[in-house]
Amino acid sequence: MSSVAPTHARISVIGAGPGGLTCARILQRRGLAVTVHDRDAGPEVRNQGGTLDLHADNGQIALREAGLLEEFFQLARPEGQEMRQLDPAGALLSHQLPKADELFKPEIDRGRLRDLLLDSLQPGTVQWGHALESVDGPADGPRQLRFADGSTVETDLVIGADGASSRVRPAVSPAVPQYSGVSFLEAWFNDVENSHPEIAELVGQGGAHAADGERGMFAQRNGGNHIRVYLIQRVPVDWISRSGLAADDTDAVRALLLERYAHWSPRLRRLITDNEGRYIQRPIFALPVPHTWEHNPTVTLLGDAAHLMPPLGVGVNLAMLDAAELAVALAESATVADAVRAYERTMLPRSAENAKILEGGAEFLLSVELPDLGDGEGDDKGGDAVRHAGR
Repeated sequence: MSSVAPTHARISVIGAGPGGLTCARILQRRGLAVTVHDRDAGPEVRNQGGTLDLHADNGQIALREAGLLEEFFQLARPEGQEMRQLDPAGALLSHQLPKADELFKPEIDRGRLRDLLLDSLQPGTVQWGHALESVDGPADGPRQLRFADGSTVETDLVIGADGASSRVRPAVSPAVPQYSGVSFLEAWFNDVENSHPEIAELVGQGGAHAADGERGMFAQRNGGNHIRVYLIQRVPVDWISRSGLAADDTDAVRALLLERYAHWSPRLRRLITDNEGRYIQRPIFALPVPHTWEHNPTVTLLGDAAHLMPPLGVGVNLAMLDAAELAVALAESATVADAVRAYERTMLPRSAENAKILEGGAEFLLSVELPDLGDGEGDDKGGDAVRHAGR
């Protein structure tokens, strides 16, 4: 079967995260039809996660192509670029403050970014409650999407934007993410200026990081007077159950954490003792390096589905850049197959290069070495690395 023209193609994006929604927005802006399928029952079903920053040299490029850059700047928090590095005794080792007009990587809550993208789409673009089970059909199409509710959809192009546990990835690659040896526990603090003023002062308007070589902490200011904290440890993936505990036994897990962080200052240990609600486990996985696949004219991947890496500052930004480049390729190519080939010709080498640089990088979050915080003009090291913990 010959590849169809994008203008006549049935294009299906799997996953309504920042990458999938960016792709859909740009496709619609370029006059192409697209449907997004997401497993969630609706956009408000679950919390979308913490804050993230969008860089001028990737994420902001995608938003400019989507026609949403100015709206993003109205929602973003430039002051969130502040970064503090502490030692386990609580002493301030370094402090990066953004310039008054600094817009290289302003912060935005993931939920607000998702809402911005969702609101920009034509009504009905996202089909909620569509949990993909498999991608079937011949490589040259058409493809059959099979969903958990028993429904099926026939399509000419499947775009896997469905993250680390992608159900689209097996259609092009046998690779599965591997545990990095480093795990996070996420903790929440609400109404911090009133309920947790000392923690609010400790963290500032951006992020604060400390580590001792075996364990670390990263706290990040979110919008709406919230702070999220990530407790970072080099542990087996099942370390809580190995300790004879249940993940939802917050008091017991907290007691174990206090033992492990016993030599840390009381000021920093408040990030363990004062959180609201249970801890959330977030073990860090990554795909093999490099992760590539043979060209397939009817299936491709973007973001974490294509190149899951440690959370060191590139995940969402690369996903959105992938999305923009794929959408533009579809708008400017004669056939879907030509567009996929052109997109992967750029994306695969870029993701392989980044993945090689970041391979094993989860260990960086435990390092006692002082990060290079850069000058705020595009340095992707140091402060960016810990700033993206848990994303």
